[in-house]
Amino acid sequence: MSQEKKITRTPEEWAALLSPQQFHVAREKGTERAFTGAYWDNHDKGMYRCVGCGAELFASDDKFDSGTGWPSFTRPADPEIVETETDRKFLMTRTEVHCARCDTHLGHLFPDGPREKGGMRYCINSASLKFEEPKEKP
Repeated sequence: MSQEKKITRTPEEWAALLSPQQFHVAREKGTERAFTGAYWDNHDKGMYRCVGCGAELFASDDKFDSGTGWPSFTRPADPEIVETETDRKFLMTRTEVHCARCDTHLGHLFPDGPREKGGMRYCINSASLKFEEPKEKP
């Protein structure tokens, strides 16, 4: 990550900042059920930001319909703001995705995205995101 300072909060501070669903997903590495999140079917133009710190994570231009029921993106807005680590829960090995600035759990990374855009799918929980439309509409 660039020169930005890491954001840390106590569990109580996170709980005061986030809704119970957001806290479960973002801080306890939970997940929302498919087709239930606010952004899985959002087609508006804008930026998806981290619910924990407001970092710009994913641009709407990189969002695609994966058919999975979660917001899916081909790449992060800035590769330095999204970090990955190995997740071995549930008797499988996956790649977890989290915010580099505040460690908010975002979702998982899979190699089944659109081939013409690099082949990766960032499968992200809506509860970890807040969507921001452009300040000025074109």
